[in-house]
Amino acid sequence: MSTHLRRRALTVAAATAGALLTAGVIAAPAAADTGGEYSGSLSNGTTWLASVPSDWNGTVLLYSHGYTPSFAGGNWASVAPDDGTKALLLEEGYALVGSSYRSNGWAVPGAVDDQLQSLDAMLDETGLQPEHILAYGTSMGGLVTGRIAELAGDVIDGAMPTCGLMEGGVDLSNYQLDGAHAIDVLLAPGQDLDIEGYSTLGEAFAASGALQAAVQAGQQTPEGRARVALAAALYHLSDGVRAADAPTDPAVAQKSLYDQLLGTIGFVTPGRFDIESTAGGNATWNVGVDYTKLFAKSADRALVEQLYAQAGLDLRADLATLTATADVAADPGSVETLRASSGLTGELQMPVLTLHTLDDVLAPVQVEQEYAEDVRDAHRNDLLRQFRVDSVGHCNFTSAEIAAGIAALQSRVETGNWGLVGQSADRMNALAASLDDSGTAFVQTKPGEFLGDR
Repeated sequence: MSTHLRRRALTVAAATAGALLTAGVIAAPAAADTGGEYSGSLSNGTTWLASVPSDWNGTVLLYSHGYTPSFAGGNWASVAPDDGTKALLLEEGYALVGSSYRSNGWAVPGAVDDQLQSLDAMLDETGLQPEHILAYGTSMGGLVTGRIAELAGDVIDGAMPTCGLMEGGVDLSNYQLDGAHAIDVLLAPGQDLDIEGYSTLGEAFAASGALQAAVQAGQQTPEGRARVALAAALYHLSDGVRAADAPTDPAVAQKSLYDQLLGTIGFVTPGRFDIESTAGGNATWNVGVDYTKLFAKSADRALVEQLYAQAGLDLRADLATLTATADVAADPGSVETLRASSGLTGELQMPVLTLHTLDDVLAPVQVEQEYAEDVRDAHRNDLLRQFRVDSVGHCNFTSAEIAAGIAALQSRVETGNWGLVGQSADRMNALAASLDDSGTAFVQTKPGEFLGDR
């Protein structure tokens, strides 16, 4: 821990002891003279940004941004997922800080340190002495926030992963492997497509193009469309519309799965190269996977069964074929590296509130089930609350929904209990609507079973 954050941990401990002797008298937070914009860099190349409102409320929000491919240009820090959310959080009085991480790509292994060191630098630069520090993040940054919640309880008071990859790097790669395996075996028989083990980025892009071509060819026939739907189901894709508007026509639902599948392949296949590069090799496998049992837990099972019946195909035979041809073995050292550097244990050191949209093609809502299971196994249930939003798209939250989540988390940190707001989607909607008019769609529903847990 850096010097400043060690000082803060000691200050918090002293303040806690003092509070027991002074009947709960709370001192006002010490703030910089004025608000403003701040920036800096760490010795490892990480850059950081901060925004401080003139009417600071005493809380600092540490924001962890999502995945930026290694092959994308630029490596920028950000303090919020979008300008609207940044403006609303500043209006509510929060000070904001976030870093670029030291590099693009699968930055999870070093991101926690980069974030905490950037927070330390920001506090030194601004002179702020916060009452509370909360962490939140988006997508890969949600996973980073999940790791902060298990590693930084002496510095951070609460955490809010949004659309987080809460299954961790190994299970993320495994469920995507299942979908790619279905395309390879059922839609490109005899072609032996490369679905893992990319030594160069060019190989990953070539594989992405081949997988997309197989899906496009399959979409031309009823049999192919049924198999496209099966592959999409293993990728945890859904119908691409709000739950309230779910299509009843299987052809419409299948077309949506097809459209989402093409885009998903184009993003996650090159992304696999970044993960494998970080892990030192292939950390994914399907040897021993029973695809009949796996698919039985799919949220899209009924649709796929209907499409197979219409096409006159034997779904059980195709699933048996997937099981019989499942021969991808992982490099044990790469699994160990990826699991240690980007896995979650559920051992929460602070209150955690998660947000997830119901229809997210890159961070499927089912990962929330896996995360809840980890937390339950670690006997930390009382520290976790999970909320879903009936919205379509990766991390497609309104500013009001983000601000409501942070407000509910801060209330939990300050009071020691979740209160009424932390128990109900309706109350979260009311809270969000009171903060901003950007819209709110919290719903009371549970995620389905995550298929990638090996």
